[in-house]
Amino acid sequence: MTESIPRPGPAFLVVSGLVAAAFAIGSGQLWQVLPWQRFGWSLLIGSAALLAAWLPQRTTRWSIASGLIVVWVLALAWFAGPPAVIATCLLAAAALGIGLRLTPPIPGQGTLALVVGLMVIAGATGWLILLPLHHALAWWTLLVVIVFVQRAALVEYFRHAQIGWRRDVAAAPAWAASAILLLGLASTACWLPTMQADDLAYHLGLPSQLLAHQRYAPMPQHQVWSYAPWSSDILQGIVAVLSRGQGRGAVNALWLAVTAAAVWVAMGRLSTSSKERWACVALFASFPPLVWLAAGMQTELPAMAVLVALAATLLPVTAGRPHDEHPSHVLHVAAILTGGLFALKLTHALAGLPLLVYAGWRHRHHWPWRRLLIGLVIVSAIGGSSYWYSWRVTGNPLLPLFNATFASPYFVLRDFDDLRWHAGLGPALPWHLVVDTHRYSEEAWDGGLGITLIALAGAWVLALWRADTRSFAIAATLTILLPLLPLQYARYAFPGMALWLIVVVPGLESVLGKRWFAPTIIGICLVNLAFQANAGWTQHSSALKHLLRSGGDNAAVLVDYVPERVLIARLPDDGSIVLATDPARGFIAELAGRGRTMSWHDPALEAARIAAEADTSGERWRALFASTHAHWILMTPANTSPALGTALRNAAAMRIAQAGDAELWQLPYGAQHP
Repeated sequence: MTESIPRPGPAFLVVSGLVAAAFAIGSGQLWQVLPWQRFGWSLLIGSAALLAAWLPQRTTRWSIASGLIVVWVLALAWFAGPPAVIATCLLAAAALGIGLRLTPPIPGQGTLALVVGLMVIAGATGWLILLPLHHALAWWTLLVVIVFVQRAALVEYFRHAQIGWRRDVAAAPAWAASAILLLGLASTACWLPTMQADDLAYHLGLPSQLLAHQRYAPMPQHQVWSYAPWSSDILQGIVAVLSRGQGRGAVNALWLAVTAAAVWVAMGRLSTSSKERWACVALFASFPPLVWLAAGMQTELPAMAVLVALAATLLPVTAGRPHDEHPSHVLHVAAILTGGLFALKLTHALAGLPLLVYAGWRHRHHWPWRRLLIGLVIVSAIGGSSYWYSWRVTGNPLLPLFNATFASPYFVLRDFDDLRWHAGLGPALPWHLVVDTHRYSEEAWDGGLGITLIALAGAWVLALWRADTRSFAIAATLTILLPLLPLQYARYAFPGMALWLIVVVPGLESVLGKRWFAPTIIGICLVNLAFQANAGWTQHSSALKHLLRSGGDNAAVLVDYVPERVLIARLPDDGSIVLATDPARGFIAELAGRGRTMSWHDPALEAARIAAEADTSGERWRALFASTHAHWILMTPANTSPALGTALRNAAAMRIAQAGDAELWQLPYGAQHP
């Protein structure tokens, strides 16, 4: 893959994808929805980071890439908080120490070991999450002991990693700086406070309960997702316990860095040049949905790291040859990572299946089939805790999914479905994902997936055409398609899209030639960066600008976008029940079990709300206050019905505070009874 003279046939295929991307922007009139102001802010932040990294480089031997890492880490510590960053570093060090004991000494061992260690910690904790064991002192002691026991291996690893970093950066310093710059710009989403609806309604629940109660107490009667796969939230919870506060930004920054490193390792398996490896990292970093994922707690971000690490584990160490290490040596690693995908979400495990089939077929003659039973036990141990507890308590291991089959009393007797995401599959799906993104994601604007899928479609065809890359290209493509079969919801395919880059980038420098390779990659990255804010509302809004202008004051951002969090912060820690009456804003997860939502997440309360809204006297609302033992009411005046207003007046409720467009009311004890 070192040839620099473009060949007409392959070059024509690659160029055809670039032309198609330009046509997509033009025909879809995507320039009309391009967030120019937010793009300008990205350029401004990037320029400031480059300047800050360049100044010390004038007097030290540091590279620009190394300086940028320091700049981005310091910025993360300022906005996410030093305690969260320190706690995340301790968790990562302990995970690396565990992983180094379990991962064979193959190229990229450290990156794979870190992912393996994180999944082992999350998997083991999942079986203990319901017990009151999760004190800060206990977790600090455990992780420090692990680091101490593994100190020799960790010191040796970091010594080699430092040498390898300098070598890899020196091989392509401009490319390295560009990749780290883009990765840092994606990490700006980690600076924001947690504001996405799913996080506030569900994901913050587990970390908040660990902080408040040292255990997780699922309540499927009030939150149907209580037993959903929880490993991602467990890691968030561990950092929260260690830092005595929410650490989402720091944990997500770790996942960004780990995924980028896994992309580098996987590209190395394909004997690519340093430029191509850095280019692939840059394309990954410019993938617009990263900013939406990094601003929230959805599982797709850690799933990217685990899926790409699984691919790096299963790919041959040297292209075109069997594994240099015996397949049995990586079987346990692959099993841990597969279990990690199950522990994150069933959809992610489905996405990883083609990689396992690819590895099984490739090594069918010398794969240790008799040891697969051990592998299945490992998968179950790492990924099975949430499914087991859900089955034992609710009767449905996948609640609320497939409830027509399992008939759990905690959800309606039908299969969970979302009719918004049935746009249909077809050969034009990649085109529609780029041009009509809003049809495939509820929080995205058109262009929010970037143009990579179309721009490098020709390179994908070329990978399918080549015999040495065909089988892996098919497997990687299926990691995108399989999650989209039941629902055409773009988020489920994000991990596969990250893996897909490893298919399309190798050989591009040879096909395009050195003269055109750099402009092609840089052009795609710039267009992706321009549309980055269209990936989700958190970046599309002025939230980041408000945060920067306030010097990092989260309250200044929350009051405009999620005022409920400001009001919740004012509540006394007395254990009394808080009722969120707006079904579209049931943001009560951080109340650690005290909150009640009236959305479909709580089917019984949703039905009670609908009945109460039909009673203009307000008596049914007052009966609902009584049945829930609510003492605090979160409401949105603009969405408050006359029935609820009447009930509050009749119950002698008092408005205690207002923030943004939300209000907090207090019901006198006993006065809420009709």
